[in-house]
Amino acid sequence: MRENWRSKLSVLAGASALAFSAVTATPALADDAPVSPQEVQMPADVKIVEGGATDPGAPASFPADQADQAGPVESVAPAGPVETPVPGGQAEAVGAAKASPSSSTCLGSTAAYGSTGCFQHNGDIVWAGDTKKDGMSAAVGVYTDYGRAEEVCVNKLGVDTWATCNKDYREDGDVRLRVLRYDGDTGKFYQPETWSGWIPVDGKY
Repeated sequence: MRENWRSKLSVLAGASALAFSAVTATPALADDAPVSPQEVQMPADVKIVEGGATDPGAPASFPADQADQAGPVESVAPAGPVETPVPGGQAEAVGAAKASPSSSTCLGSTAAYGSTGCFQHNGDIVWAGDTKKDGMSAAVGVYTDYGRAEEVCVNKLGVDTWATCNKDYREDGDVRLRVLRYDGDTGKFYQPETWSGWIPVDGKY
């Protein structure tokens, strides 16, 4: 009987020690968590392209797994360091983001906190989806394997929307996507970020 009492006491002491360590360890983990997003340094000459849609701010489904097709998309005329859609102009047709991009034609689907993106090879369209209401915008950086200057497609349409940026890349080249957050008030980019693998511009792996 005495041995049974000792085993119960040791089990109780062990459980108490485990509970105490869990209670004291939890605040330390919370203190180590980042309080604010980490800034990402981008090249000074990076070109920021504001993505647009024919129906600005239309809600979209996430993730990009629907077979809905985008409507006709035309090129954006440069308007200084940041390209923006102009009502009634050619830039008004930057993209049709009424629905999410088709998973069969949009390659390299990549997501990070609050942002998701992919590359539509038929038309060289970059899709940027915003998934968090945090005052920032989704941003999808595009890099090439042939030395073209980096560009970033930014979705300023709000949470649960897709924006598109229509580009023209070399058909025999590859592109790589960098998905992160963008603060339009400060002009700065923030982590967490995620990179895609290399995506063939012509869609042929």
